[in-house]
Amino acid sequence: MPTTPASRGPSSGRAAVPGARASTPDGRARVSGAKAQTGSAAPGVYGRPAGAPPNRPGRTPGNGGEYSGRKKVRPRWGRIALVAGCGVLLLALLAGIGGVIYYKYVDSGLNRDDPFSQITEGRPPKVADGALNILLLGSDSRDPDNKGKAGEWRTDTMIMLHIPADHKHAYLISMPRDLYVHIPKSKTTQYGNTKAKLNASFSWGGTPLTVQTIEEYTKVRMDHVLLIDFGGFKQVIDALGGIDMNIEKDITSIHPPKRQFKKGMNHLNGDEALDYARQRYQFPDSDFARMRHQQEMMKAILDKAVSSGTVSNPAKLNAFLKAVTKAITVDKDFSLADMALQFRNLRSDDLTFLVSPNDGSKMIGGEDVVVPNSEKATALYDAVRNDKMADWMGTANSPKPSTSPSVKASAKTK
Repeated sequence: MPTTPASRGPSSGRAAVPGARASTPDGRARVSGAKAQTGSAAPGVYGRPAGAPPNRPGRTPGNGGEYSGRKKVRPRWGRIALVAGCGVLLLALLAGIGGVIYYKYVDSGLNRDDPFSQITEGRPPKVADGALNILLLGSDSRDPDNKGKAGEWRTDTMIMLHIPADHKHAYLISMPRDLYVHIPKSKTTQYGNTKAKLNASFSWGGTPLTVQTIEEYTKVRMDHVLLIDFGGFKQVIDALGGIDMNIEKDITSIHPPKRQFKKGMNHLNGDEALDYARQRYQFPDSDFARMRHQQEMMKAILDKAVSSGTVSNPAKLNAFLKAVTKAITVDKDFSLADMALQFRNLRSDDLTFLVSPNDGSKMIGGEDVVVPNSEKATALYDAVRNDKMADWMGTANSPKPSTSPSVKASAKTK
């Protein structure tokens, strides 16, 4: 019988000062606001016990695009899919850096962990030589000394980054946090060996159990893991001087200081970009809208780093990389030097954004979960495992190829 963690206390909220709108010199709208202050947080998922999957019924798209009408509890906002932007930057943006020595200097400043050491058996084999599969995880730790440990960080961001052996493209597959999957027994805690929401794996067993769960579900072996703290990621955007994002429609943020976002192109700093990327209640497709905006944000980061000359300006690059290294934790074998040399030709136009195939939401065991489409998911992850994504993109089961970050077509591949 599956077990669940002991009950833990709720976490505190955030306070901030209301902000105002202004304009940039080029006429783009500027969203402004004071930086939100973060309170302490007790371990757990959505304020629930630190090993239990969250119980958050709410307005998530179901089959046919209908909605349950149930009111969701407001989630902790830090778990955003801003993780992939940093991962892609590490693999793609550093093309203009000169010298392996500098890469190795940056390598030495990275925080490292060994998420694979606890997975001693049952891992899928490596099938396609030369292809690379990287798991990108976004988290909101309040304790930098407990990165990736069970119950200490929470993550709503899980993205599989697949780069084919020819290194000419990259596919980023967002895996919904509420995807209902089997979670193996944790090697370090008493939890697991049950079906639950995907993000429960992180709370129950940290990075190792998350890797084990995703490898079991997809049958794809992960080569590396990048864990990124949203708090540090704000400095990454600020180091670029902000980014430009096309706001989908006029909305008011549900989080203090209740920023006003106007439809059209906006120039956003780190706080503003993260605030917009975590909004979902104002959009009919809810969590899928949030994934779409997160992907738009990572493309904007990549475009800004290239267009602003960051990768070719030593001073700008050094400030940018300092912010990156403070925000991420990588596995012990990850090397920026090797990645930059292998993937130096990738740019934002070479990215394809997808969402793990699913049939929308459904109530199971009193919880609102995202139901996998097993047939289409098997086809997708077979293509990843065998390095045949270009062929899979041409099949009827896949969305149309796109270099722009839109997940509307792929959120529910029926």
